[in-house]
Amino acid sequence: MKFILTLFVVFALLLPTTFAQDSPQWHLPDGAKARLGKGSINEIKYSPDGSRLAVAGGIGIWLYDTTTYQEVALLTGHTWSVYSVTFSPDGSTLASGSGDYTIRLWDVTTGQHLNTLEGHTSPVYSVSFSPDGGTLASASWDDTIRLWDATTGQHLKTLEGHTWSVYSVSFSPDGRTLASGSGDDTIRLWDATTGQHLKTLEEHTSPVYSVSFSPDGGTLASASGDWSGKDYTIRLWDATSGEHLNTLEGHTSPVYSVSFSPDGGTIASASGDDTIRLWDAITGQHLNTLEGHTNDVNSVSFSPDGATLASGSWDATIRLWDATSGEHLNTLEGHTAEVNSVSFSPDGAILASGSWDATIRLWDATSGEHLNTLEGHTAEVNSVSFSPDGGTIASGGDWVGTIHLWDVGTGQHLNTLEGHTRAVNSVVFSPDGGTIASASDDDTIRLWDATTGQHLNTLEGHTGVVYSVSFSPDGGTIASASDDDTIRLWDATTGQHLNTLEGHTGVVYSVSFSPDGGTIASEGDWVGTIHLWDVGTGQHLKTLEGHASSVISASFSPDGRTLASGGGGEIRLWDVGTGQHLKTLEGHTRWVYSVSFSPDGATLASGSGDGTVLLWELTPSLSNPTSDVSGDGVVNVIDLALVALQFGQTGTLDADVNGDRVVDIDDLIEVASSIGNTGQAPQAQPLALTTITPTDVQSWIAQAEALNRTDAMTQRGIRFLAQLLSALTPKDTALLPNYPNPFNPETWIPYHLSQNATVTLTIYDTQGVMVRQLALGHQQAGFYTDRTKAAYWDGRNDVGEQVSSGVYFYYLSAGDYSQVRRMVIVK
Repeated sequence: MKFILTLFVVFALLLPTTFAQDSPQWHLPDGAKARLGKGSINEIKYSPDGSRLAVAGGIGIWLYDTTTYQEVALLTGHTWSVYSVTFSPDGSTLASGSGDYTIRLWDVTTGQHLNTLEGHTSPVYSVSFSPDGGTLASASWDDTIRLWDATTGQHLKTLEGHTWSVYSVSFSPDGRTLASGSGDDTIRLWDATTGQHLKTLEEHTSPVYSVSFSPDGGTLASASGDWSGKDYTIRLWDATSGEHLNTLEGHTSPVYSVSFSPDGGTIASASGDDTIRLWDAITGQHLNTLEGHTNDVNSVSFSPDGATLASGSWDATIRLWDATSGEHLNTLEGHTAEVNSVSFSPDGAILASGSWDATIRLWDATSGEHLNTLEGHTAEVNSVSFSPDGGTIASGGDWVGTIHLWDVGTGQHLNTLEGHTRAVNSVVFSPDGGTIASASDDDTIRLWDATTGQHLNTLEGHTGVVYSVSFSPDGGTIASASDDDTIRLWDATTGQHLNTLEGHTGVVYSVSFSPDGGTIASEGDWVGTIHLWDVGTGQHLKTLEGHASSVISASFSPDGRTLASGGGGEIRLWDVGTGQHLKTLEGHTRWVYSVSFSPDGATLASGSGDGTVLLWELTPSLSNPTSDVSGDGVVNVIDLALVALQFGQTGTLDADVNGDRVVDIDDLIEVASSIGNTGQAPQAQPLALTTITPTDVQSWIAQAEALNRTDAMTQRGIRFLAQLLSALTPKDTALLPNYPNPFNPETWIPYHLSQNATVTLTIYDTQGVMVRQLALGHQQAGFYTDRTKAAYWDGRNDVGEQVSSGVYFYYLSAGDYSQVRRMVIVK
């Protein structure tokens, strides 16, 4: 296991406290529909029966089915990286140790969180069950080992004596002895029952990262090393006497993990030199070197049958190997480092993510399937952006400040734009696709011809790093955000400086225009604020507060009504009009660097320092809260009916969804669009549908199509109205049984019309004599079933006399359709 102490301290100081869920989830955080990528991997363990592989990493614990090696679960709840996992001997419980100072116990079958063990005052690096499953040992950076009752979670003992962090702990097969490896370069042996210190093994000259007993308990293996070049060895010891037996040498970097095969004949070791080595456990002879990982290998684990070796690496992959031949069998992978930027293609079908691993990955935005990896950057990718036609991706990053252009369909590299003298933090296409703007650590914004790559202009004025750049929707204005605490507005054609917006009290990390171009959102400050500004006047409009740490990224929904912001490990959603906080999305375990709405506003993508991208499915009330006209917390046909009832009215009305003081087709489209997000069948609201006719809907569709809009919201609204029209139009004309029947003195006669028709209902007695004729007139297609629409007979004849008891027949004529049914009057 890899622990560079100095770096850990730095990250612990720099990174914020993360905001994970209060209770872990078996699949995904609430509201999330997919997680893309993996993040760093710290340890892997097979279950005792070999059916599951547990993987500890930056965002939680994955469980894999070892038959298919498909992911079956993701356990989240720790608020920091998970450094260690171990199964109980019977395979029913999984224990995990984390940088959040806690140990968690999980039910392996259901994924349910069973218990949290608290007491350590620093990160927990290793956990191990006793052979009988009754005791759990944990090792921590607080220099101690703690013993716990594995059933109740009760703290039993604290073992003290190490003078530096304890990185590894392991029980002997008989459960009597506990071995611990420490940063003080020693291994200590303890009586597992009493906690008494038995022996200290001193031969290593560097931290001991891993200790492991042989299956027969006779031998103890230890792995060591540091980055000064000392002691990259595995040492073997007599587990009873503590005598040093052998030193295995060959690795060229620290050795982080060591493991015996189930038969005790082979030792596997994992190292910072990116390799796994296999050794003969008796002679110490080197047998094989397994190569393929591209970063430090932190953990190795044999399957219970000894046939497969699994290895986990900081390259964010798990590799499976044939333990005998060393042949590579499979790789489970994703991004290998922090995700800095995410962006949807204009049609919403593809999601691009840019990472510190110097790659751009393309994903199917619906299924989450990995489509392509674009390689060419020499350092981190800070920003990715699609051209308006969706055919090209621009990516910015690298220490030398380059922008790369890529063909989305083929993944082919098209061009490299050079001119910045330091890293590029943000790239964006103009709305017409003709220009690219880039923001850099060199304090400038550069404009480029998107077709030729020619440099057009350099915008200078900021006195610090420029982190973000954005075009207004009409392409006429550019906004830039900088660590000089300001936002600057520029004329996109001439490059002339137009205005400077001041009000932030710290670095401004991100800036974005609302879809109508009237508002700018800027994010930053150490206290985590978002500011809203009027573009025309530069006036400060609102400050959105609630994040506990700096906000790195924000994005407007396509309708401009919702703002998403990423700060710390959380995403917050805000109502742009009121500034009200709507919802907090939690699930990332590191800082959220980028948020992006899909073009239809139904999905939000977030990219994080935990190495993953989360896709969140937004409810209509979040993607467009004002569409909930009824205020019942959901957008459905009831809201559409309320808009229809106030159609054409003016003034301050609830049905005026877009706030233009008139209820019209725009409001209907916005509500219909939000209903379309839910996939809810129109017939789910029959009471509301009674106030809407097919003629109404046909008229709305015609008005909407006459607007000639191609945006996703309008098209989704039209699609829903078409579905509603279908739901309101019967497939067949039909005459239905009257109700009540028998009756006295009145009844209702329902029917369906599949098309417009002149409708007549005639009532006859048993002799065929006409009793009453109801001329219902020319009627629209629809359902005439409730008491407000069905035909009504009061039991009287044509001259107004009550008819006598008995059987009567009613005959419906509607165009070419005719049908007769019987009914009974009982007095």
